[in-house]
Amino acid sequence: MAHDLFSFDTSVLLVRDGAGDYRPAEAGEVLQAAQQFLGRQLPACEILSSPQVVRDFLRVKLGALEHEVFAVLMLDAQNRLIEYVELFRGTVSQTSVYPREVVKESLARNAAALILVHNHPSGVAEPSRADEHVTQTLKSALALVDVRVLDHLVVAGSEVLSFAERGLL
Repeated sequence: MAHDLFSFDTSVLLVRDGAGDYRPAEAGEVLQAAQQFLGRQLPACEILSSPQVVRDFLRVKLGALEHEVFAVLMLDAQNRLIEYVELFRGTVSQTSVYPREVVKESLARNAAALILVHNHPSGVAEPSRADEHVTQTLKSALALVDVRVLDHLVVAGSEVLSFAERGLL
């Protein structure tokens, strides 16, 4: 009976260190590599025609954070990504969102449309009344300057909830 010289556990991701030796990757290294990979892929998308790519990007970007972050995907008139911008950082359970700043940043980047996004470190993606209220406030404020709100996504761990799909937009 032949024996393999090397045995690989397929459930472990290996990385090569500076000396060229392979070792099991640490969780932070995996997350960082995934963020870099998805960060390179999302801007390469001509048009954000794949909601799955956007969801994967946001899961990696926000899913594991221990504090709330409110961000926006700034889009041009053809829904191409201009920039992903994290605008506000909060605590474990809330963040303050200022409509004036969202409008200002949108105009500065000449955005025609936005996808709003924030995370729930609690792991529960269900939107709160405050989430619904800030969405409507932002939608109204941005409409005054002809910037459309296409969706508001809530990221909770690996789950991503869409306001548009829920009929909340």
